[in-house]
Amino acid sequence: MQLNRDELVRVLRTEGDNDTAEAVAAQLPEQIDTDRDGDALTAVGLGRTQLMAKLAGGSLGTTLSP
Repeated sequence: MQLNRDELVRVLRTEGDNDTAEAVAAQLPEQIDTDRDGDALTAVGLGRTQLMAKLAGGSLGTTLSP
């Protein structure tokens, strides 16, 4: 799954998770591929379960691409 880094950062900041937002901004590429970047997402505290929970809540809206 593809995600836009800036949109993910925005969602994290909106939720008050500024530390994770800063880590995402500093360590992940502009276009995040959840398969390719899975280890980096986990390293910043967004394991697959946490990320999927955010996606299930609709937090990222239309930033997803197949």
